[in-house]
Amino acid sequence: MTDDPKDPKRRQVVAAGGLLGAAGALWSALPFAGAAGYAFGANMNDADLILLNGKFHTVDPERPQATAVAIKDGRFIAVGSDAEAMATKGAATKVIDLNKRTAIPGLNDSHLHLIRGGLNYNLELRWEGVPSLADALRMLKAQADRTPTPQWVRVVGGWNEFQFAEKRMPTLAEINQAAPDTPVFLLHLYDRALLNRAALRVVGYTKDTPNPPGGEIQRDSNGDPTGMLIARPNAMILYSTLSKGPTLPLDYQVNSTRQFMRELNRLGLTSAIDAGGGYQNYPDDYQVIQQLADNDQLTVRIAYNLFTQKPKEELADFQQWTKTVTYGQGTDYLRHNGAGEMLAFSAADFEDFLEPRPDLPPNMEADLEPVVRHLVEHRWPFRLHATYDESITRMLDVFEKVNRDIPFNGLPWFFDHAETITPKNIERVRALGGGIAIQHRMAFQGEYFVDRYGKQAAESTPPIKRMLAEGVPVGAGTDATRVASYNPWTSLYWLVSGKTVGGTALYPEGLSRAVALQLFTQGSAWFSSEQGKKGQIKVGQLADVAVLSQDYFSVSEEAIKYLESVLTVVGGKVVYGADEFDKFGTPPLPVLPEWSPVAKVPGHWKPAAPLQAAVHQCIGSCSVHAHSHERARQSKVPVSDYAGFWGAFGCSCFAF
Repeated sequence: MTDDPKDPKRRQVVAAGGLLGAAGALWSALPFAGAAGYAFGANMNDADLILLNGKFHTVDPERPQATAVAIKDGRFIAVGSDAEAMATKGAATKVIDLNKRTAIPGLNDSHLHLIRGGLNYNLELRWEGVPSLADALRMLKAQADRTPTPQWVRVVGGWNEFQFAEKRMPTLAEINQAAPDTPVFLLHLYDRALLNRAALRVVGYTKDTPNPPGGEIQRDSNGDPTGMLIARPNAMILYSTLSKGPTLPLDYQVNSTRQFMRELNRLGLTSAIDAGGGYQNYPDDYQVIQQLADNDQLTVRIAYNLFTQKPKEELADFQQWTKTVTYGQGTDYLRHNGAGEMLAFSAADFEDFLEPRPDLPPNMEADLEPVVRHLVEHRWPFRLHATYDESITRMLDVFEKVNRDIPFNGLPWFFDHAETITPKNIERVRALGGGIAIQHRMAFQGEYFVDRYGKQAAESTPPIKRMLAEGVPVGAGTDATRVASYNPWTSLYWLVSGKTVGGTALYPEGLSRAVALQLFTQGSAWFSSEQGKKGQIKVGQLADVAVLSQDYFSVSEEAIKYLESVLTVVGGKVVYGADEFDKFGTPPLPVLPEWSPVAKVPGHWKPAAPLQAAVHQCIGSCSVHAHSHERARQSKVPVSDYAGFWGAFGCSCFAF
């Protein structure tokens, strides 16, 4: 087999060895040049770092388990027993005992908005995983009270009403009560935003403000805006309104991005493919991430795709970029990965299951074809956001037409999402050498999908097992930060359990834990053309490791949600340490600005957090639900479950 990406053998598919049963297949991990005999010169026996006494799940079928690894110059030089790793120990080698903890390859998110998300992370209050609406509203009030004028409180990310004990959204009245004076912008997935009165005043929405294209300003009987913005069918009204808020100065954006990367490291993420996004212009909005790369301060490897910004000028965007940017330019920490996730505005296939499926406009093909033709001519890989099979059919028609004139010939390309793709179109993707990057959108919108299309349709949305059985490369991701959780364990929980974050069962059977993990490691490596370079704990590959708080392979399905890393290694360097490994990690940076939500609510909610550990003992009536606490205490509900019943920050009991 050659190293030529055009060589069809590089896309060889092998049986999954029982991981998916008789119906399943996974693609092989194909080594890059020289990996099997990776040469390190005369200092082979002088590792920089040894991790031993662990339980390594390598995602390498040739050696699936190990107890130790040795690392030199950012790559694995030994994977096997403690003795094999210790044979590489030199005088300067650092040795860390993992105390029998489970270790996995660093997780790799195939679809993350890290660059844009990093610029804004310190501005955002997150409700991800918060168990009750009452807790969420208290968090909102606390942050509004400490946010200075003219700043906003932004609530974004992966939360929905189904995660709350109350099983409902906050009302506009509750938001205004929690924050009467500080502007609040509360983004709910991809479908709506709630603004308090202060925010409405700041953005200038009045009775006379017309509805923008693709969006609705909800109004009361007098015609005045209520504070709810509805995406119909796309989120442009939500994002354009959000963009009216203040931004952070450059030095704060640097801090914000580093805080976000540290949070991702805490969750065991070591790589991501950045999908670009609206209002993320190249090269202006890449200044911060480039600065961090130049200063050797990136702790997450980033392969980035360039996202068109100008409707009707999409081809001009890509023509300019192919002149100024070389595909693959950069390093193993920051490098260009091609075009997308949107190639043409008319090809934007939106993912709001509260709304009916939108038909792409008749001009879609005419807009998309010249862009794809240009990218293939210049050998630029590309990705394209696609939700519905009807849209995918039309997109594939365009790809096949271009391929007849200018053969793709091994050029990597892939669809993002592809929830309702049919077996026929999966075969067409495979025939064109494409892949599919899946995200956990259904974990947050599954209930909406079931309501609209039925439980049976939801059972194969997306049809992951069929994709794998057809031999199509599949990589897992999140699509965070705005409309989903960036927590890879939320996605892994969904993949394994087949359930939404609210507990609704979508699929008769989830993936095995081994296959789900493979999609978040080796699987995602294909999407940045790094198969054989990362994604496995294997000699010659990049030394990225996450040591877990609990054993992913034996904990309950529910516990998967709360897994995190206690020791994260990127390129042989410890970038995060907690518990017994905190002395090996880098100390946390002070959060800037000091009033940032991140200073008080750092990251995804977890049961073990200090605030959640406090036992709540309240007296009298419930200030949230106006019922007697005595009735709650005397009921059969688990009042001793302080996280689920009493809530994280006080009484969150629901009405009886």
